[in-house]
Amino acid sequence: MSKHASDSFASLVRNATKSEAKKLISQATPEQLATLEARPARRRTGYAQFRDSQRNIAKRKSTEGRNIGELPAVAKPRRKKRAAKSFEYFCRAYFKSVFSLKWSPDHLKVLKKTSDAVLEGGLFACAMPRGSGKTSIAETAALWSLLYGHREFVALIGPSEESAAEMMQSLKSELEQNDDLLADFPEVCFPIRSLEGIANRTSGQLYQGKRTRIQWTANQIVLPTIEGSAAAGGVAKVAGITGRLRGMKFKRPDGASVRPSLVIVDDPSTDSSARSPSDNQKRETILAGAVLGLAGPGQKISGLVACTVISRGDLADRILDPDIHPEFNGERAALVYKWPTNSSLWDKYAEIRAESFRTGGRGKEATAFYRKNRAEMDKGAKVAWPQRKNRDELSALQHAYNLRIRDERAFFAEYQNEPLVDESERVKVHVRLRPLHTAGEAAVRTDASRIWVAGERDAPMQF
Repeated sequence: MSKHASDSFASLVRNATKSEAKKLISQATPEQLATLEARPARRRTGYAQFRDSQRNIAKRKSTEGRNIGELPAVAKPRRKKRAAKSFEYFCRAYFKSVFSLKWSPDHLKVLKKTSDAVLEGGLFACAMPRGSGKTSIAETAALWSLLYGHREFVALIGPSEESAAEMMQSLKSELEQNDDLLADFPEVCFPIRSLEGIANRTSGQLYQGKRTRIQWTANQIVLPTIEGSAAAGGVAKVAGITGRLRGMKFKRPDGASVRPSLVIVDDPSTDSSARSPSDNQKRETILAGAVLGLAGPGQKISGLVACTVISRGDLADRILDPDIHPEFNGERAALVYKWPTNSSLWDKYAEIRAESFRTGGRGKEATAFYRKNRAEMDKGAKVAWPQRKNRDELSALQHAYNLRIRDERAFFAEYQNEPLVDESERVKVHVRLRPLHTAGEAAVRTDASRIWVAGERDAPMQF
């Protein structure tokens, strides 16, 4: 078909009515139909061209606005490399304001066992005195695990949903505001800072034209996917121990589902639940079942439990007991391991301190008494952390005594992890006396509720 003929056919179709055009097309040859498909585009008007150019400009600006630009170089590569295998060094290098005091021997032991659990697997539970930094250590372990890719999915479990949310906020604050982390982990922290606190920007964020797939919500974060980053796509999720735990997982862009490989439990008991046998049993069952089963069928999970023994026989007390839960490798730390031999001087100290506060002296007279008699008052004592004291105190031992004087029962629970036994919690034992010339002994657990020793004569005794 000549070019003139093909142009004529196309012209006929364009100028025909709708019904005539349909008839012409139905009767057309393949060559004629091809001329319709190759029909040149209409010349665009000036407005249409302007509209398209503005749309392209807006699209380009949108892409440029979502693209975070080039990442800064790693500031201190040697520091970053050294911290990869040393959790203790990671804490000191990147969290100077949190871990400002010299480590105690108990700290070093806890840091070592925490590192082993993360890198090699296994479970570890520790109880440390209140204020020793056990929660900070647990949260820092989560960051260490994710930033180096030691673990791709970390689950953080708190005693309640609110406490769990606070743990997540702590992690997010460090990733957003810690300048040392930004300096050595720009592949993680630079995209996070580029959000400028606006979570809605996560879905559109780009790096070199590719989505970072970062997520930044109240109970879950997904670290940015940057080529070459060991932390790419790392997941942290929080939940309360009595909340929805089963089935916790995350679906990757490629469709693969990943489950937690490390679970960190911080203070699994509340003050009220620690004193309730039924609540303790419920939480212990959840910990042994739902929490340690988060990795899924046939998979082992690594676990860290940071706790405080609030009441004898509570969840923390049982987890730390090697006879009940040897798999947790429990460590129970205290503020004071040996008390001074001269308790009478400390009794006098307590009297002077109380009188000082009654008269507005704020305890200065008691400190003066301790300074004068310190050699004798310190004799025989062994404290866990010599650096732990307030500015107006002379030693860690004086600090411990001040806490003990303020509330002895709270001190032994919160700082010694050895709660005193309440009269109301004492075991009631019923004994049926056997009138025989025999003797015997029985071991009674402190968490038992009632014990009967059978005999030949019905003579119950309660004591």
